[in-house]
Amino acid sequence: MQRDAHNLVLTNSSVAATRAFDHALSGYLTYRADTGGRVAALLAADPEFALGHCFKGYMMMLGFKQALVPVAREAAAAALNLAGMSTPREKAHVAALGTWIAGDLDRTLAIWEEILDQHPHDVLAFRLHHFNAFWLGRAEAMQATVEQVLPKWSPQLPGYGSLLACRAFAHEECGSYTVAEAAGRQAIEIDRGDVWAAHAVAHVMEMQGRRSEGIAWLTALEPQWEGANNLTHHLWWHLGLFHLEHGAFDKVLALYDRQFRNLESPLTLAQPDLYIDVQNAVSMLFRLERQGVDVGERWGELARHAEDRIGDCLSAFTLPHWMMALARCGRWDAAGRMLDGMRAAGARNDGTLAPLIRDFAMPISEAVVAHAKGDFARSADLMRPVIGGMYRLGGSHAQQDVLEQLYLDAALKAGRRDDVRLLLERVMGRYPAPPERRIGYADAARGHAH
Repeated sequence: MQRDAHNLVLTNSSVAATRAFDHALSGYLTYRADTGGRVAALLAADPEFALGHCFKGYMMMLGFKQALVPVAREAAAAALNLAGMSTPREKAHVAALGTWIAGDLDRTLAIWEEILDQHPHDVLAFRLHHFNAFWLGRAEAMQATVEQVLPKWSPQLPGYGSLLACRAFAHEECGSYTVAEAAGRQAIEIDRGDVWAAHAVAHVMEMQGRRSEGIAWLTALEPQWEGANNLTHHLWWHLGLFHLEHGAFDKVLALYDRQFRNLESPLTLAQPDLYIDVQNAVSMLFRLERQGVDVGERWGELARHAEDRIGDCLSAFTLPHWMMALARCGRWDAAGRMLDGMRAAGARNDGTLAPLIRDFAMPISEAVVAHAKGDFARSADLMRPVIGGMYRLGGSHAQQDVLEQLYLDAALKAGRRDDVRLLLERVMGRYPAPPERRIGYADAARGHAH
């Protein structure tokens, strides 16, 4: 009987396979760019390890890309076929992968919660739950799960810092900034290269308007990010947000071209249409253009990738971002086909995402098109009913901000004072930093006060 680094039983054939599992799990928890290679090594060490195949399937699903689903489905079938002698915990993981592929994310989250009830040290179930709860806008579920699990851990267990980093991010999204920052800084003390912890503290500083501190925080930690995956792009995006608030638009564009949307970097070349990278790029270009910055031809390559992803609705929050790229380039035919794809996905009414696409991603994407065509009144009309529920698309407060700015811009240009007031009150209620001190809102807040 093999046991992993968290003393959980593994149904595999060798110490080498167990070590390979621990190595792959560590790579996932720490956002290593070579995690895919680690999973391949795990399967090479034991091709008959059901949880190993399940792990591969999980990694495919994390890409939020329809083209990867057949690979995940194949891995799930192999896992199911090999799971006869597996433990109930391992079988539960295989079941969770199956429901994820089927689109029943509510059941998937419930299975991981059931695993954690019995095995609070199952950090794979914990981390996957944290990720998926986040992309469904369920910050309270993230918070509740980490608070349930953390007391049953000790700092000696591998991955303890990852739990603290998740605690930091969950509390930040729930507005508990003191708890969030303390947990994030504790995780950084354990591992200065913990990118999720660096990210969580950056979020606290973003929400509280601590821009200079945020720049210093990320700049000091940046040398530790060697070998990390695309989350480093998102950290550079956060650095760009801090510089944006200072009006240092040249620094923002330099970060765009050299760091978070460097089209020649190995990470970008490997996954040029990764959902988080697209969100970073699109949302920053939109913010810059609102400040009168000429962003040149940067929209074009994003629009080309958007055309290739028409009908792929696995990341509901990314859909309005794809639409921004198409609309900004005037690709109206492609925009129409993308809306048709969303309409079809929403109408299927199967699984967790369909109603979110239908009720939120679709009208917001229509508002993006109306805004780009200069029909600001229609854009505001489309945004108003969905603004309160769009958190269900996932994304952090800092990421959702671009959609709030879309609504604000439409309302201002349509002369809709009630909509402007509604939006300003909304952001005032959530951001400790007042709108007068935030570059995307300052003019509207001052104008509205008169």
